[in-house]
Amino acid sequence: MSALLSAPIARVREHLGDVVDQAVADQPTVITRRGKEVAAVVSIDEYRRYRAWEEGEINAIIDARMADSRPGIPLEDVMRETLARDE
Repeated sequence: MSALLSAPIARVREHLGDVVDQAVADQPTVITRRGKEVAAVVSIDEYRRYRAWEEGEINAIIDARMADSRPGIPLEDVMRETLARDE
């Protein structure tokens, strides 16, 4: 995949159809507001792959914790650990 495109939200509004077409063609667009990245437009397939990956990561952590013989690992700790990952 090539470098990410970036566009201010006003330009995305004006050219939404083009932005969606680019996402479908595996070229996401990062949306900016006042120069700060705030969102991205990606294809539904890419979004679903990400969600499946995320679910797999959570399940792997839960499986590892369940295999741990130490008692009482709160689910909150598992979720905190998952959310803290920079992947």
